Amino acid sequence: MISPPAYLLQRFLFCVFLFFSVDTAKKDIVFLLDGSDGTRNDFPAMREFVERVVEKLNVEENKDRVAVVQYSRDAEVNFYLNTYTKREDVVDSLRGLRHRGGRPLNTGAALQYVRDNVFTNSSGSRRLQGVPQMLILLNGGRSSDNVDTPASALKQQGISVIGIGTRSSDSRELQKISFDPSYALSVSEFTDLPSVQEQLSAVMSTVLARAMPMTPTVPAERRPQGKDVVFLLDGSDGTRTGFPAMRDFVQRIVQTLSVDDSKDRVSVVQYSKDPAVQFYLNTYTTKGEILDTVRGLRHKGGRPLNTGAALQYLRDNVFTASAGSRRPEGVPQVLILLSGGRSYDSVDAPASALKQLGVLTFAIGTRSSDSRELQKISQDPSYALSVSEFTDLPSVQQQLQSSMEAVVIEVTPESPTVLGM
Repeated sequence: MISPPAYLLQRFLFCVFLFFSVDTAKKDIVFLLDGSDGTRNDFPAMREFVERVVEKLNVEENKDRVAVVQYSRDAEVNFYLNTYTKREDVVDSLRGLRHRGGRPLNTGAALQYVRDNVFTNSSGSRRLQGVPQMLILLNGGRSSDNVDTPASALKQQGISVIGIGTRSSDSRELQKISFDPSYALSVSEFTDLPSVQEQLSAVMSTVLARAMPMTPTVPAERRPQGKDVVFLLDGSDGTRTGFPAMRDFVQRIVQTLSVDDSKDRVSVVQYSKDPAVQFYLNTYTTKGEILDTVRGLRHKGGRPLNTGAALQYLRDNVFTASAGSRRPEGVPQVLILLSGGRSYDSVDAPASALKQLGVLTFAIGTRSSDSRELQKISQDPSYALSVSEFTDLPSVQQQLQSSMEAVVIEVTPESPTVLGM
């Protein structure tokens, strides 16, 4: 048993930690409110709870950002993360919120909507800059649609969902939606929300502590940050004669990277019907070893060309911590695709999944490639480059390097976030 004085001291220190971590750390917070017919009488209590949480935040352009979305059958944005830059404006807007109404309650569709339309760069999300992303769901009933896939997609995107429900909610559903089952909180009625405010603060602090390095180091001057670069090479039958030129191009790009000082990491994957990893991001630690291996690469061969399956494979097996990816540490992830033909399978879902993961994809194709397909795969349509034949690759090297450096700088945080303890 902890003696009362020790307990009080522990509680005091815990509250100090919560104050500094929740108030000082930079974060993007989206509130998703159940605005269905079943919550009409409780809506004022939900609105007041959100207002109390916002009052504890440090809402500014470069600190905390807040968005509010209401949903029933469909989701509707009340305001985005970049709509307001002052806490007073957020609070004023909250006080004016009106209950949306409607049925049924489609929580799955609402989760998908916030992922696709609110946790985006254009809506003010700073996910690509490494700013912690939180979704606080206030829910008063069981969903009429399936929540599994949308909840999983949010987790894959690194969004920490905290679900708060009433006795009318499905507790197992809320645990499934939440980033961790322990992040699912419960009240009897929405009027009891103040009773979980401290609990919510504790969960938010846990999220922030998980997102930040334990002992941040502040460099004396800003140095270029490293990157993890994966080359995906079309090794199908159609590229047999062009393969030496592809291999030479990879060597020239690797020559420009900072591998020996442990900044940059490189991986190469070849694919046709199936992908084959030549080496992972953590296989080699010196530029010499990488260049030796690239020089010895043999054309894989095979057909058909399944670019979609190859992209999915990279997401699941190469851009992972076990394969050497430093994505959880905020290191930019770059994919350079060299493709010589149209994909036999669909690239839509795998390309979208890589973007959600924060992978910056550049696609280079020949006149035999599908230019629209390459634009769809690329992080931005302007990052899809084209050459007549693979022997012309040197003509786009400078363009690729300039675009790659620009986008890496764009997603690199300007300064480390440190807890104000």
